[in-house]
Parts: sequence; structure tokens; C-alpha cells
Amino acid sequence: MLQETIDVKFLRQVSIFGGLNEEDLFKIVNIGSRKNYPKGSVIVMEAEIGAAMFTIISGKVKVVRSDGEGREVILSILSESDVFGELSLLDGHARSASVITTTPTDVFVIHRQDFMHLLHEYPSISIALLSELALRLRKADAQIKNLSLKGAEERVASVVLQLAEEVGRVKHGRVVIDDLPVQQDLANMAGTSRETFSRMLHTFINQGEVTQQGNTLIINDYEAFSNLHK
Repeated sequence: MLQETIDVKFLRQVSIFGGLNEEDLFKIVNIGSRKNYPKGSVIVMEAEIGAAMFTIISGKVKVVRSDGEGREVILSILSESDVFGELSLLDGHARSASVITTTPTDVFVIHRQDFMHLLHEYPSISIALLSELALRLRKADAQIKNLSLKGAEERVASVVLQLAEEVGRVKHGRVVIDDLPVQQDLANMAGTSRETFSRMLHTFINQGEVTQQGNTLIINDYEAFSNLHK
């Protein structure tokens, strides 16, 4: 049974399911399935018709869009308890971005028909989903502002803060960002060249604002860094 592999306590941590009682959460566990993807797998392909919604049980994924020349821009990094793929289920249009695993990743999958039934049966899910979509819209607006109005230093700092918010963890008063995307991906997120991103990041390191240890970035004082680079 799926109850043995997916604890309802996990679903309670997912924003759109958090308002349901345990009995209802067990119902949702029973209509979904669990799937594992190796690192580098494409879970969702941009422009395909959506057939399912996904919730991350463990691992990390990147949400990306590509241009005609194959260049990739990362829109966000998602991790445990984050949901993706629901938008195209709601409007019936093609996927707006691809989702690719950056680590081995387990997901909980609910197919379209079951998902739409949940929205009708549990209005609280619809309300929570509206809040989630509003949050994503605000983040998208902030990204547009960063790319259009800010200089290179502020754009690089905004990417660091975005990663801290999406996948960072607090440790000893500092924010630790593990498994950084490759620097070209980070530069694409900031709308800069790789060389510019590297130079700005090293400026932050030399000023003691951040520390890099291999593939891990540490914001030494998150509040100060955030206030300085708003």
C-alpha cells in the first residue's frame, strides 16, 4: 500500500494539502503513485501537454526554459514538498517550462483526472493553490524587475537570495545553499555572462558576505546580505 511508502505527515507539509485532515490525506495517498528519477532526468518537458501534477518527496529539480538555440534559463530550484506541473492541468495548455532533476529525486504523482476531482471535492486545496500561484506570480515579477532594472552586482545578489529562499537551510545562524547549479546556469538566472557572475560572486566572498566551500555557498549573515542587496 502507498501508505507504507508515503506518510500522510509528508503531505501535511505540502502547502496545498496542509489544510486537510488525516482521513482525507490518506485518500490522496491512495490515488497517487511514487516515482523515482535519476539525476539529469527530464520529468516535465516544455511544450508538452500536461497529464499529471508532481510533489517532490526528496531531491531537487530545476525549472527551465530554452530558446531556439538551446540556451537554458533557470526560473527556479524546487526541493522537498514543492509542487510543480499543476498549471497546465488547470488551463489545459502545454507545459510552460521543463523540469529536470539536479539530484536523484522521488516524486508523488497525481494524474489530471484525479487532481481535478480533488479540486472539486476539497475547496481548501483550490484556495491554497491560488495562494501558491499568487506567490509564484510575485516571484516572477521580482525576477523581471531584477533583470530589467538592476545592475550586474544586484542581479547576482538576487540569484543568491533566490537560492537561499528556495533551497537554503539555516545552520548556526548562517544560510547554507548545497548543490549549487553550475556557474553558467547561475549566470543565466542572473542574466549575465559566466565571467561577470564569477567576478561578482568573488567580490561578495572577498568582502566576507558569503563563503564558498566546493559546491556549497554560505551566506554568513543573511539579514545583512539581504538588506544590503535589496
